[in-house]
Amino acid sequence: MKILALESSATACSVCLTEDEELIAQSYENSGLTHSKTLLPMAEELLKNCGAALNDVDVIAVAAGPGSFTGLRIGVSTAKGLGWALDKPCAKVSTLEAMAWNLTFWPGELCCAMDARRSQVYNARFRSDGKYPTRLCPDRAIGLEELAEEVRKTSSPQILVGDGALLCYNYFMKMGLSVRLTPPNLRYQSAWGVARAALEQAQNGMLVTAAELVPEYHRLSQAERERLEREHTTK
Repeated sequence: MKILALESSATACSVCLTEDEELIAQSYENSGLTHSKTLLPMAEELLKNCGAALNDVDVIAVAAGPGSFTGLRIGVSTAKGLGWALDKPCAKVSTLEAMAWNLTFWPGELCCAMDARRSQVYNARFRSDGKYPTRLCPDRAIGLEELAEEVRKTSSPQILVGDGALLCYNYFMKMGLSVRLTPPNLRYQSAWGVARAALEQAQNGMLVTAAELVPEYHRLSQAERERLEREHTTK
């Protein structure tokens, strides 16, 4: 099964092509350019260099959230457009679960975190047996203090991954928690994790249509929060 996976949930973006669990090719870019200018050209160039066509792809997968509101909209819209045009099934993948798949070789607990601002992170925790991640909690937006107390209660080895990992590491160390930080080359989101999670969905009959593909933000945007605050103060 060939899967084309897209990851644009944060500052960097990446695209990969896999066949079952094998990575055929991956393109990664953290140039500061907007994903609307880089994501689709990266996918087209990657397929061209592999001698593959979009019609050869069986599944279109995308990191659907949590993450940057703009990045998620670009990624999901691109995946939706490709899925609709080619009549291909899609995989709506948790950004946090995709990060966990990148570290399944490490036996222990995986604490996946993305910086959500205001002393919060988007987070999910997983346990790895060295091959597969098992989810310990749902994706959520959680305060650093609350997450630290949760981590304090576990006796399992804990490794931090994601663009919010360093933020958590610095806070947890001040709290006296013993945690490990994933090295930079493995720390950030990648399309391969999206593809690997998508393969599990395909094998378990969990794929969706392009029409069903929507972002999962997990909290209101800043503009929406500010609007609600204004409405509350005027009442």
